[in-house]
Amino acid sequence: MTDPLKLLFICSRNQWRSRTAEEIFQSTPGWQVRSAGTSEQARIRVSEKLLLWADVVFVMEKRHGEILRERFPEAADSREIVCLGISDDYRFMDEELVAMLRAGVAGYFAGR
Repeated sequence: MTDPLKLLFICSRNQWRSRTAEEIFQSTPGWQVRSAGTSEQARIRVSEKLLLWADVVFVMEKRHGEILRERFPEAADSREIVCLGISDDYRFMDEELVAMLRAGVAGYFAGR
């Protein structure tokens, strides 16, 4: 049995985008999924420990990846950070957001 792939989803406040990603992918066989935010007001705030836990980090916007590299340079450099390019225009479990997340993550794995 192989270890599960650990995916971390990051947005600003961990309320809508990354939390939706955690919700829709958490029951995917072979994956462990968590989410966090970069903001001081985030529901769950990203930490170096959380970054080091992940095999792949999906950020919603380019600036989230930049923040991770600024705050946690060593941890961020040792992880693959993938930008999904999803702006903060959606609520938790919004149908369009779910479709964008599924397409973005599928696109990443299709290229593997």
